[in-house]
Amino acid sequence: MKKAILQWKGKMQFSATTGSGHQVTLDAREEVGGENRGPRPTELVLVALGGCTSMDIVSILRKMRVDFNRVDVQVTGEEATEHPKSYTSVNVLYQVDGEGVSPEKLERAIVLSRDRYCVVANLINARAAISYAYQINGGPVVTL
Repeated sequence: MKKAILQWKGKMQFSATTGSGHQVTLDAREEVGGENRGPRPTELVLVALGGCTSMDIVSILRKMRVDFNRVDVQVTGEEATEHPKSYTSVNVLYQVDGEGVSPEKLERAIVLSRDRYCVVANLINARAAISYAYQINGGPVVTL
């Protein structure tokens, strides 16, 4: 079982400690009583998705013996205007550089992450549509 422990630090700030012993500070916007000393929980959802799928992509490309030197992932999300303000859509853009990176192998890695390995994508996809796109060596953006 995984866990996180959150401790209130005053106003809207919390210190979160993960089961693996890492800490992150969460806070709210000043307009709602926070002091902007850390990311919002909803931002961390996007970070979690980006981290989950990024690690999948690196692992899968390595197993495919693809020669790459950069994997950047940009995750953006649109929130509902009414409460609960969950994400209504999320976009993931992979930017991968390297001589050995082919569209076929990168697409296969993205599909494997999306459909099989990324738990966070599975959780988000229950509420919001996730779109995927990639760019290789600064070329055109390709949507899956």
